[in-house]
Amino acid sequence: MSNCKYIFVTGGVTSSLGKGIVASSLAVLLQGRGLRVTIQKLDPYLNVDPGTLNPYEHGECFVTNDGAETDLDLGHYERFLSVPMSKKNNVTTGSVYEKIIKRERKGDFLGKTVQVIPHVTNEIKNRITALATKNHDIIITEIGGTVGDIESLPYIETVRQLKFEKGADAIVVHLTLVPYLSATEELKTKPTQHSVKSLLQLGVQPDILVCRAEINLGKDLKNKIALFCNVNSDSVIESIDASTIYDVPLLLAKQKLDLVVLEKLRFKNTKRLNIRRWNDFLTKLKNPTKKVQIAIVGKYVELKDAYKSISEALIHGGVFNSCEVNIKWIHSEDVNLKSAPNLFRNCSGIVVAPGFGERGVNGKLITIQHARTKNIPFLGICLGMQMAVVEFARNVLGLKTAHSTEINSKTKHPVIDLMQNQKVLLNKGGTMRLGSYKCNLLKRSKTYNAYKQEKIEERHRHRYEFNNDFLDQFKKSDMNFVGVNPESSLIEVLELKNHKWFIGVQFHPEYKSTVINPHPLFKSFIKSTISKK
Repeated sequence: MSNCKYIFVTGGVTSSLGKGIVASSLAVLLQGRGLRVTIQKLDPYLNVDPGTLNPYEHGECFVTNDGAETDLDLGHYERFLSVPMSKKNNVTTGSVYEKIIKRERKGDFLGKTVQVIPHVTNEIKNRITALATKNHDIIITEIGGTVGDIESLPYIETVRQLKFEKGADAIVVHLTLVPYLSATEELKTKPTQHSVKSLLQLGVQPDILVCRAEINLGKDLKNKIALFCNVNSDSVIESIDASTIYDVPLLLAKQKLDLVVLEKLRFKNTKRLNIRRWNDFLTKLKNPTKKVQIAIVGKYVELKDAYKSISEALIHGGVFNSCEVNIKWIHSEDVNLKSAPNLFRNCSGIVVAPGFGERGVNGKLITIQHARTKNIPFLGICLGMQMAVVEFARNVLGLKTAHSTEINSKTKHPVIDLMQNQKVLLNKGGTMRLGSYKCNLLKRSKTYNAYKQEKIEERHRHRYEFNNDFLDQFKKSDMNFVGVNPESSLIEVLELKNHKWFIGVQFHPEYKSTVINPHPLFKSFIKSTISKK
């Protein structure tokens, strides 16, 4: 039986305080003390998963090795911990109710009335404790939403029950806001007090308060919060706005959050904090010797979180090359033949982002043509790779009607087509080619030089693929297919032979880039943008 201990992270006052970053940062500190940590996200929405949610609604849909479409916070977890997440690390209310209703339809409850308590809370408990294996010392569970939201009530009730059942092996970290009123030059504690009161009304006493603030709280204010919120003053941790999310673990370490947690969970004889590699990363991040500007072209650029893993992977690749990466966000609908030269004037490299649907496709095609003809380093991801095929087919191979059948189902040259096993599917949710798949790389290629290995595995999220009926026509050209799935013969990677750095990948390399292990493709891509050759 596992001896896992549990940390629940809740939020109050307002959303977007950074529960995911705080949870990830705490995990980094505990990991730095030799403990095995994993993190889980409980999301209160009724969607079964984020796979069918508009990125404007939810931001990026992060994909795990085992094919789960999850909340973007799981990307933070992986980037911070360098530990792969799985289906078990993301739970939605929709998936909980789906499971219970299926069981009820099968007659598993023997005619009993199915209720939130105990049936829903028991299912949530099962999802939490499923991570309690011998591989983990601590499970951190982040509760989505804000205390007081009606959607979060079953999760808070589950926390109450588990805290009672686990005793000293479970604690609650409550993230709250201490706003600063510039008119009176005061930090106000009332929102925090009311947030904790709301939590208490639901039967949960927080053990630690992490207070987001613009300026330092000071000893007196910490004591005041502690008095009114029933916690020790050393359990009131300030979280000041940071210049980068990667500063947060160090800021929380200064506040001794990890030590307070270890004491409350009765951990003894843990290692001294060792986050040397994290510190090395931060040092290089803040002391670059070079600078480049990279364009990210997509149709959701108004919400930067829609491409969170890509932007962070570019930062990781930049740090590896001692290079500051400035991102220029370009909406694909703003790109045309007239605007392209000006839009990309000062860009050292171009990334065409993934996506679905027709909107913004023409702008992506013009972007790719610009990168190809101007010898600008280019990385196309998923749809970005597919549009690179379409652009090349039209403008180099002379297949003027070439397109993806996703955009034009009647095209005479369907160079990108719906995968055969996708044609019989009716449901949209969770039915794409998802998760990790193998790929064999051609040794004499830039991609192989980046990975330094022939056999790789990468994560996918797509329905459409290169149509192998056109393979012979492409083989006679400058486009080289250097990555192929060994089981299905699906094309995974393309390159242009006579280009500085032009690579398209059907998979999503950004999902596997972490602080400690930047992704090889992003390291190579940034290096190519620095090089003058």
